[in-house]
Amino acid sequence: METYDISPEIPLSETPIYSGRVVNLVVADVQLQNGMTSKRELVRHPGAVAIVAIDATDHLLLVRQYRFAAQQVMTEIPAGTLNPGEDPAFCAGRELQEETGYKAGELISLGGLFVAPGYTTEFIHLFLAYDLSESRLAMDDDEFIDVQRVPFNDALAMIDHGQIIDGKSIVALLKVARLR
Repeated sequence: METYDISPEIPLSETPIYSGRVVNLVVADVQLQNGMTSKRELVRHPGAVAIVAIDATDHLLLVRQYRFAAQQVMTEIPAGTLNPGEDPAFCAGRELQEETGYKAGELISLGGLFVAPGYTTEFIHLFLAYDLSESRLAMDDDEFIDVQRVPFNDALAMIDHGQIIDGKSIVALLKVARLR
């Protein structure tokens, strides 16, 4: 098997296509390591957070909401988009309160993941939240969320049975399962 020295692509120019509330679409011209040029279509995203929130009875707080892109109601861990310049841990605390009505006494970073590095810059910071207490912040006007309490092992079974199918939730829950 042949190996290659992989060098970064050199950005030459960028053409904005669309600027939205959450994402910006651009087409970038890049120079490849062999000197040729190519185009890259990018969805620029400010990043996000996702939280595995476990209460004192070893139940997870999961959220159910309609996801337009998937055209279905999905069960997920709480999550949200970073505001410009916002600290991911601060965002995780805020999103947990907004989406579930609970505040974390302890918030632990679990690292993170790129959603789809072939076309988007979105990076999701993952957190584990313990020592939960009731503390509601107002939800965003465009969010309609049903909060569910699910035993941790049942949530893992939901992954196996195709009831939890979004990547951030699967990755975060499996990371926590490995830590336990």
